Amino acid sequence: MTKCASFDLQDFMPYLLNQAAEATSRAFSSTYRTKYGMLQTEWRVLFHLGRYGDLTAKEICDRASLHKAKVSRAVHALIDKHYLTRATRSDDRRHEVLSLTQQGRDVFDDLHQKAQSYEAALLQDFDHAEIAKMRTILIRIAELDQGRD
Repeated sequence: MTKCASFDLQDFMPYLLNQAAEATSRAFSSTYRTKYGMLQTEWRVLFHLGRYGDLTAKEICDRASLHKAKVSRAVHALIDKHYLTRATRSDDRRHEVLSLTQQGRDVFDDLHQKAQSYEAALLQDFDHAEIAKMRTILIRIAELDQGRD
């Protein structure tokens, strides 16, 4: 086994970002998993529809950077839970538009409030300047990969 004294995984930025993302995601996932039986991709699909209105599955894939197979499974699960419907687009019958049902809208409203409360608790020990800087840095990091396409 080769040792590299100058490399510490605990200080490797991608590792740290992944650990932070996993910890925060895991903590919030119990909210939608326990009450609504949803998986992570399902809540992300639900949130995109709640936030942006009717969308196609492809639009959700593009906006959320999700693989189409995961979105397809999530859509089927959300339809089974009566949280969304799909209808063929009148202008292009090859595409279907996804819409929240009233039940789906109620779930979105509940989880949206819980997400805001979770975020407020998560950030309570940071001042406004730290939060703004953190958001700016995370957005810039996320955009790095988009510029490489």
